[in-house]
Amino acid sequence: MKSQWDAPEGTDTEKLDEYLSKNLHCPSKVRVRHLLIKHKDSRKPSSWKEENITRTKESAIEKLQSYKDEIERGDATLEQLALDNSDCSSHSKGGDLGYFGHGEMQPSFEKAAFQLQVGELSNVVESDSGVHLIERIG
Repeated sequence: MKSQWDAPEGTDTEKLDEYLSKNLHCPSKVRVRHLLIKHKDSRKPSSWKEENITRTKESAIEKLQSYKDEIERGDATLEQLALDNSDCSSHSKGGDLGYFGHGEMQPSFEKAAFQLQVGELSNVVESDSGVHLIERIG
């Protein structure tokens, strides 16, 4: 007699095991907060606080890295820094983007967000919007 947990007859169990090992722990949605710094080559080089952004990508990365250092030293949280410094409209919510699923964000941002554990902070992530620090919160 077959157990209800046995794979159906004809199933390639090797492929099934490979699929499950890659996808079993991958959530369907994540919740993140982020801090976005735009630069002159961003898709839309303007924000709520700066009408015409002229900083270079390198300058944006340096700025973001200094924020990451502050967070890692415990001098600030990403939420606090996003309120005053993020170029995203989510700044008013401390960078909280809420929950999102696959295919809802730019690929590089989404990939980084889904790889993080809850409470983990990303390295600098580049997207068409600019450069980001991402913290997974759910």
